[in-house]
Amino acid sequence: MDLGRPPLARFPSGDFLLSHRPISFDDLKHATSQVGDFGADNRAGISRTLHRISAIRNRKGVIVGLTCRVGRAVPGSANLLQDLVKDGGSLLLIGPPGVGKTTVIREIARMLADDYKKRVMIVDTSNEIGGDGDIPHPGIGSARRLQVPNQDVQHKVLIEAVENHMPQAIVIDEIGTKLEAMAASTIAQRGIQLVATAHGVTIENLIMNPSLEMLVGGIQSVTLGDEEANRRGVQKTVLERKGPSTFTCAAEIVSKTELRVHRSLEATVDALLAGKPPNVEIRKLGTKGLVQEVSVQKEQSHIAIYEDATPFDGDSLRNARRSLDSAFNLDSAEGHTERSDEAESSLNLYAYGISESTALQAIKQLELEDIVTLTYNISEADAVIALHSKLKKNSQIQAVVKSQDIPVFFVKTNSLSQITRALRALVDDHMDELIDYGDKEEARSSEETDALEEARLAIEQVVIPKGESVQLLPRPASIISSQVDLVESFSLKWEVVGQEPISRVRILPHFTAAEATGAEQETAATGLADPGSPDDPDHTHQDGITRLPFLPE
Repeated sequence: MDLGRPPLARFPSGDFLLSHRPISFDDLKHATSQVGDFGADNRAGISRTLHRISAIRNRKGVIVGLTCRVGRAVPGSANLLQDLVKDGGSLLLIGPPGVGKTTVIREIARMLADDYKKRVMIVDTSNEIGGDGDIPHPGIGSARRLQVPNQDVQHKVLIEAVENHMPQAIVIDEIGTKLEAMAASTIAQRGIQLVATAHGVTIENLIMNPSLEMLVGGIQSVTLGDEEANRRGVQKTVLERKGPSTFTCAAEIVSKTELRVHRSLEATVDALLAGKPPNVEIRKLGTKGLVQEVSVQKEQSHIAIYEDATPFDGDSLRNARRSLDSAFNLDSAEGHTERSDEAESSLNLYAYGISESTALQAIKQLELEDIVTLTYNISEADAVIALHSKLKKNSQIQAVVKSQDIPVFFVKTNSLSQITRALRALVDDHMDELIDYGDKEEARSSEETDALEEARLAIEQVVIPKGESVQLLPRPASIISSQVDLVESFSLKWEVVGQEPISRVRILPHFTAAEATGAEQETAATGLADPGSPDDPDHTHQDGITRLPFLPE
């Protein structure tokens, strides 16, 4: 509600106009009279609810706008973290504003108090966890809460909660200052389970935040001796964790249904400071009817260090390759892999810490101008080539590379020879084939593309919708093999009839196991299998899978 403007209701899908009449001072006075008193942080609430009202004031301190946020307790919102809460270790939740940290921490407080029968104290900074008023919201269960009169004294209220109320667990929302981080560290050392939230996106944000680095143990610069530096293979001055972490484990909240869990926060910090990828669990919450499912998977490392002349594993370049699934929307694990002219002609490369002129010179020297294109947007990159010393210090680039699974190729120096060798490895044998592509191969590729398009149209327009068999045009044996792979990817049966050079594929309608038996008996009885009968020496038959895929619209 803004003075002089019509009121809006804001949803994730967009804004909804509540009235065409603009808001007046009387409307704002009436609204503020129905809620609690505004504190120094310009926040108020409605007694025994989780709704939050925030004020916008002019220079004279008069309220000229209100933001009313609807708050709800969501049962089950902390199910992804239930095992960590039950273990009794201290837990830190990290996420940007609005991702649902307060909702999760409220449910954790209820879980600790009601399910695990612990004495829980909530230090409620602005009454967001327990709601406004003297009687807390039932969403926190039997947990007790301490209201904070002024955010500047929150660290004192934390110590007060420990010394006066004998808690077994303390829940804090939004640790944001160095004093609060020190108080949290003191509480953790007293053997009390601590559950807290902090603003950030990843653990790296806490490491780089001087106010909150104490939560992960603190960071210090250490000078190594020559022997130790050579043993580790690092520079003599490195960053190390100063002491034990305040929290046992941490969770990065990606969305309301996805978390990235670090079971050992100390191990994660040590790995990040050493330039190594940490061990992370990605947990997602799905629904199957009314049953909530928790799926846990380990995040795999995919960054390899480029040595002077060490060949790269070809598997790391598969994401840069273009296959039939990009042209026909098929699963590349089942379908035949075939190049598309448009897709194969360009490989987007993101260069980080490397001179652009040197990279362009290397591309020109290898005659890859038509294949490799430098991009300034890492989200569009098929591969990344980077200076190792630069990328190791940039956690944001590393996070993007990990989340989008982009292969990375390191060079140790910014020299032309190093970059040239890295580009050779990047393009792999796939790019070598493109460079040496002759006229004969181009003609064959064109014919094969036409043959695959013919098979696809026959399947989608005749075989599946009408249930009729289709006999394709005669093709060479190598192209027939490609057509057969395409037919199998649609889970259909096929047969090859005739001898070269007039052999061709016949695509049969799909049947279930029982129907297939009946169809074969009927075909044998009517004698319609003449050119493709089992007695025909030129006939081969292959059963397809019994499951039909969903076709693209």
